[in-house]
Amino acid sequence: MTAPEQPVKEEFDELDALDALEKEASEFNKDAEIDRILKAFKLDAYAVLNLQPGIPDTQIKLQYRKLSLLIHPDKTSNPLAPSAFDRLKKAATELQDAKQRAHLDECIADARMLLMRERKLTVDSPEVKDPDAAFLAAWRTKTVEVLVDAEARRRKQARAQLQEEGREQRKVDEETEQRKRRREHEVKWEESRDSRIGSWRDFQKGGERGEGKQQKKKKMKVLG
Repeated sequence: MTAPEQPVKEEFDELDALDALEKEASEFNKDAEIDRILKAFKLDAYAVLNLQPGIPDTQIKLQYRKLSLLIHPDKTSNPLAPSAFDRLKKAATELQDAKQRAHLDECIADARMLLMRERKLTVDSPEVKDPDAAFLAAWRTKTVEVLVDAEARRRKQARAQLQEEGREQRKVDEETEQRKRRREHEVKWEESRDSRIGSWRDFQKGGERGEGKQQKKKKMKVLG
């Protein structure tokens, strides 16, 4: 009676083994994708999302959804998953922003033009019309250089703008302080008004008494 149970147990063991293998393969894929994202050049959102320039917005959204589900921190124990997920999300946001995407596309186009100029190629050159792996790799390297240069200029401009804003702010602060001092001076001047008027009146009275005494002395001298 117990003999038929043996194949059932073996079948369960095989299913468990297959599940374990699939789980292991899934974790390997997740780890590999997390590693790829973190090693991708972060200034190039296409590279982070593993996409080519010129694709429609719908493909960007689909790719982001696919990869975000794969490497979501809640679905893997990889400690680097949060960093990779944040970088993936940032890249998708950049590509869905028309201005940022246009800037990236322009940098990629500039890199291609610079590479063609260095190699004395034209748009009709076979190497350009049907690029091989070597040309694509060189284009990729040139794109990194262009993006780094553009980012350096952006940061320099940002620092200059902050410095200018700082100067403007200091100017505003100085003007505000001057107005404050003027107001305080006016308040103090107004508060001492009664005292100044009283002093002036006392001075006037003192002068009048002095003149009266002199007149009396003159009169007494005349009578003598």
